[in-house]
Amino acid sequence: MNHAAVALAALLAALTVTPAAAQEGWGVAADIGLGGEVEPDWIGSQDMEAGPWVIFRNVDILRPGQAATSDGSADGFRVLPTLNLRGGRSADDADALRGLDDIDRTIEAGARFRYTRGPVSGYLVIRKGLGGHDGLVGSAGARYRIAPNERLTLWPQVEAKFGDDTFTQAFFGVSADESRRSGHDEYKPQGGIYAAGISLEGRYALGGTLALVGEVEYDHLVGDAADAPFIEDKAQPSLKLGLVNRFSLRF
Repeated sequence: MNHAAVALAALLAALTVTPAAAQEGWGVAADIGLGGEVEPDWIGSQDMEAGPWVIFRNVDILRPGQAATSDGSADGFRVLPTLNLRGGRSADDADALRGLDDIDRTIEAGARFRYTRGPVSGYLVIRKGLGGHDGLVGSAGARYRIAPNERLTLWPQVEAKFGDDTFTQAFFGVSADESRRSGHDEYKPQGGIYAAGISLEGRYALGGTLALVGEVEYDHLVGDAADAPFIEDKAQPSLKLGLVNRFSLRF
């Protein structure tokens, strides 16, 4: 795990150490933890790589007097904080990347706009890259909540992922200098939707505030991203599994 992942994990872990607070005020609840993931080595790679998964999900904003949900499934409109750790790439990762610029891992921070009614949720996520890329990136989608029993919750989901010109140029573009070094034609992709996918997220309560969480996801690169000259595979599957603690903090 690199320095960015360690710093983010330490920050999230610190948030779980909170004193007991009255239930009258505004608050926030979330699943925070660590796990592992298997995903493409880099966006567009045909090879898979295992790595750490820093978990910060199922966030809910608590109104005064409202009890915290076990999985962030409260009805209504929410504006929620969101963090993501995006993997980078190196020119040494594959022959197709020879001569292209390296991209460092990036912490992405932003907001999730979500509306939930019963088992159905629609959402829009917008994040800003801090580190490896400086672009705006996000996703829009819908998911359906299924609860077969008191411990298990499942969310099938459909999603479109998008980025601005800065993001798409970093991950799918080929500058004039990179073209001379790599032999790839110069390529300037436009911002927009770069992938569409489906996923199944699961949460299994272990007792108390602990739970196992996991996700199986399949993305397919589309548009200018799919046409980048160094893309090895448009199919981008991933698998995640981790342990979380459900924390609740009142202000």
